[in-house]
Amino acid sequence: MNLELLSLDNTQEIARQYGYWAVFLGIALENTGIPIPGETITIVGGFLAGSKELSFWGVLLSAIAGAIIGDNFGYWIGKIGGWQFLIQISKIFRISEEKLELARDKYSKNAAQAVFWGRFVTLLRIFAGPLAGITRMPYRKFLIYNFGGATVWALTIVSLSYFLGQILSLEQIVSWITQAGILILIVVVILLCIPVIFNYSRQKLIAKE
Repeated sequence: MNLELLSLDNTQEIARQYGYWAVFLGIALENTGIPIPGETITIVGGFLAGSKELSFWGVLLSAIAGAIIGDNFGYWIGKIGGWQFLIQISKIFRISEEKLELARDKYSKNAAQAVFWGRFVTLLRIFAGPLAGITRMPYRKFLIYNFGGATVWALTIVSLSYFLGQILSLEQIVSWITQAGILILIVVVILLCIPVIFNYSRQKLIAKE
């Protein structure tokens, strides 16, 4: 997700210049659904806290607040206009609205887990909020899981970058955490595909009988 404009060097400079605001806005925009490297900015913030350029608690609270507010914006964007937008996109790819509704129903059954753990997964961190809105997840329930997930995620990422920064370079920390997010994404995709493949195989066996 790192755009040329937001290379690691540039991200570090932005974090140094704007401090907690950079952390807050970076993760808030990413959680709203805008694909910028918000997690990277948070890692940089934790790293700078480890070198005493920023406060650990300041970075942590900025990350939590940004994650919560960003996901809230994403939720309402998804709830107000996201479903109609998906319908229009599905028509381009010739996906029926019935199939789209089936996918929405399946996601809604796991929406709470997606909101809570989604920030640890590459791509899902960007779309968890809008998808929760699209699937009409109850707002009160969303707030609870959003707050819990934001707190756990921010505490994990800021603490890792804070303590690992004492022994590793920033480049290594970003690389390791990014790879972990991609690995988790792969595992999630595999777990989602297994039931689909199993059901498809079972239907083919039934059809042969």
